[in-house]
Amino acid sequence: MARVRLSVAERREELLRAAVEQIEARGVSAVRIADVASALGVSNALVLYHFATKEKLVAAAFAHAAEGDLARLRRLLGRRTTALRRLRAAVRWYAPTGQAKGWRLWIEGWAAALREPALQKVTRDLDRQWKAAITEVIAQGVAADEFRCPDPTGTALRLTALLDGLAVQLTSYPGAVSRARAQEWVDEALARELGLERGALTASAR
Repeated sequence: MARVRLSVAERREELLRAAVEQIEARGVSAVRIADVASALGVSNALVLYHFATKEKLVAAAFAHAAEGDLARLRRLLGRRTTALRRLRAAVRWYAPTGQAKGWRLWIEGWAAALREPALQKVTRDLDRQWKAAITEVIAQGVAADEFRCPDPTGTALRLTALLDGLAVQLTSYPGAVSRARAQEWVDEALARELGLERGALTASAR
């Protein structure tokens, strides 16, 4: 059966999705152009036509994944509700106990970024945009007198550091900490940073 002819943009999207899946399955260092091509039933030459090198394909794949994560974050933070509800929803989604996918991918990316400047730029940009979005919604909550937080920027950094660290523990060391305990720690940290009782977070979800 003949393959459907795709536009350049559609083909690129298809290749990036396949690359993300292969990186998650095999790891950055082990994945090959041939793995991505084989997954889609296309030639190595076609993949190289769009991305030229494995390094460029990997960097583009991480950028593609980052764009998807940031789009979801913006949707959560753009809801027409209180800042506290938006912040809690975003943190719970991003946390390794939530619905965010691809933690294995990002752990791979952090490690590879130590040696790949293009990938380092992608992971750094994602980190910066995530922290900026969280900082903004915290500042909105403070302005609306929903909670107290003298340093929204510092709070955003501490929260993301906790979430990233728990993601490593849950993904790399199964059994090191339970998902329920990790979620408790996340909720406790969020409440503490905002000067709230933990029960206020539960109430905000109703």
